[in-house]
Amino acid sequence: SAMPLFSVPKEVAVGTAMLGVAFATGLLAVFGIPRSPRSVIGKSSPLWQYILDHSVREHPILKKLRLITAEHPWGRMMVSCDQAQLMANLVKLIKAKKVIEIGVLTGYNTLNMALVLPDNGRVVACDINEDYAKIGKPLWKEAGVDHKIDLRIKPAIQTLDELLAGGEAETFDFAFIDADKESYNEYYEKCLRLIKKGGIIAIDNVLWSGKVLKPRKDDLTAQSMHRLNEKLFRDARVNISMLPMGDGLTLAFKL
Repeated sequence: SAMPLFSVPKEVAVGTAMLGVAFATGLLAVFGIPRSPRSVIGKSSPLWQYILDHSVREHPILKKLRLITAEHPWGRMMVSCDQAQLMANLVKLIKAKKVIEIGVLTGYNTLNMALVLPDNGRVVACDINEDYAKIGKPLWKEAGVDHKIDLRIKPAIQTLDELLAGGEAETFDFAFIDADKESYNEYYEKCLRLIKKGGIIAIDNVLWSGKVLKPRKDDLTAQSMHRLNEKLFRDARVNISMLPMGDGLTLAFKL
């Protein structure tokens, strides 16, 4: 059986310090490009620490993987623990059995979701770099959930197309998109076909350090995110909530 969840605010605070600005504010970086520390609540705010102290509960093996990831040069790319906890709660709320994750890194959020899935649940985890995932694999096994994780090391578009070709359209409950931003629109469209009605697509980095306000002509990433945000706002296929959590998280609920 799964190990119990319990609150570890002091350890979370230590991990936050180790991951620095990006982790503390929930801002992620892509391909190692650090983002400016923009957040509704600053990392040094007592209110931010209060949120951590009074909301974050972390499975002990999740904590172990987070601290290992913090020591990695690419550690700042990891999803923040408060955001991961929200997604786990959503996965539990809708009684999900099949999940898609686009962007794995060391597999912190992969483990996070696998822990709350039923024993016959599955996370199809998509990434192009197995070296990072190898860091998390032993901990997936230690947590007893490695049988729930289907790691696909190839371009995510290819994996999504294979799932569609295999007759898995409208069989998934939840998807999390956190990979190369220029491909987000394509990931979203394919996930929308794979997700059931009532399912959720969580899209990370939708505020892109505030650069979506006035995307520069040479900033293709900010332009891509801004275009997607405008599209999602008008997309009648979903209901949405854009949350000022971390670097921005949009939840799209398929109608």
